[in-house]
Amino acid sequence: MKVYAGITLTVSLLASAAAAQNAPPTYQADPDTYKVIFEDDNFRVIAATWKKGATDKAHSHLLPYVSYALDECMLKIHNPDGTTRDVNNTTGVARPGIITSSHSAENVGDTDCHAIFVERK
Repeated sequence: MKVYAGITLTVSLLASAAAAQNAPPTYQADPDTYKVIFEDDNFRVIAATWKKGATDKAHSHLLPYVSYALDECMLKIHNPDGTTRDVNNTTGVARPGIITSSHSAENVGDTDCHAIFVERK
């Protein structure tokens, strides 16, 4: 079974709090990319799959989280202010993610890219 890649989405915070209210969490913003695979009172675990060349819908990370990369892949993070940032994911690396009010992620690599996010509630 192919291991799903955890992706660290390191992103910029929005300057506007109003804009933050417009970006739903990952699994609500784009259920084709993000699927809740476990949830209890303390944690939510989300599996993410970015198809080759795909860009997910704008979303937020409003809870502390850790991502775990299971594929080698490259994402381009698109911030609402038009800036971008490349994120090179390395198989087997776990990283903390920052709380982010809005961004989207584009798979700019040659293969599908997979992620596991663990959010503390």
